[in-house]
Amino acid sequence: MSLIIDLHSHTTHSDGALSPQELVMRAQQMQIDVLAITDHDTVSAISVAKEFAQKNDIKLEIVTGVELSTSWHGFDIHILGYNMDIDDPVLLKRLAAQLQERDERAKRICDKLAKCGIENVYEDALNHANGAQISRNHIANVLVDRQVCATHQLAFSKYLGKGKRAYATPKWITIQTAVEWITQAGGQAVIAHPSHYDMSTKWLRRLTTEFKAAGGVAMEVTHPNMQKQTKSLLLEVALSSELLGSAGSDFHAPGRWTELGRRLDISEQVKPIWHNWPVVLNHHKIHQRIA
Repeated sequence: MSLIIDLHSHTTHSDGALSPQELVMRAQQMQIDVLAITDHDTVSAISVAKEFAQKNDIKLEIVTGVELSTSWHGFDIHILGYNMDIDDPVLLKRLAAQLQERDERAKRICDKLAKCGIENVYEDALNHANGAQISRNHIANVLVDRQVCATHQLAFSKYLGKGKRAYATPKWITIQTAVEWITQAGGQAVIAHPSHYDMSTKWLRRLTTEFKAAGGVAMEVTHPNMQKQTKSLLLEVALSSELLGSAGSDFHAPGRWTELGRRLDISEQVKPIWHNWPVVLNHHKIHQRIA
């Protein structure tokens, strides 16, 4: 009996729609065995989720995780971290600095929107974020609520997307810095959704090569609804770069296209990042004894 593993999910502590408690319940409904909570630049949801699962006797292994935004040759690359010490004071201080940059960027975006005649967006975005960090998704919510844009997609294509009227260039850390933060806190660094960056295969190979040289260990090689050709490419790049494979839905909310644990099988040709994780080894030992 194989485990259902999803190593990429978000809560309301960043830009997800579900609270940590609701995410745990959703994982239970979807029969997830191992779930990584990977909010953007914060680990605050993890202890909440673990406490809720334990208190309600929910059999779910929650992996400590985070998703860091980085800048690399003009691309915004996301780096996932797993199994860090989330009480490490150095890590927490570093994440706080990233969150501060997120907030300052949100203000820069809202200032640009004001120059477009759309005022006081920051205050409304704060309400949408409900105490969490403000993301461009929250700002898009405001634009849709005010009927400035009919959809989130239009909000990004007209105002918030790269090169658009209210886009603010982020001041993110480098990939090497992100890998250092993760590894120095005892974790493993992984490239998130490498097929989402609109780069050529040549650039993708350069990314994985530099990431590996910086101390990164894995890359996501599958995603719900990913085309077979893309899966084959990512598998080949992972193997040629000598990176482990990882799998995650990048879950933000229940929906038709993206769901926890859905279609996340990875090829047996690539070694999964969880191959030596105690939770997986213990699971296999239990079922070997049962057999």
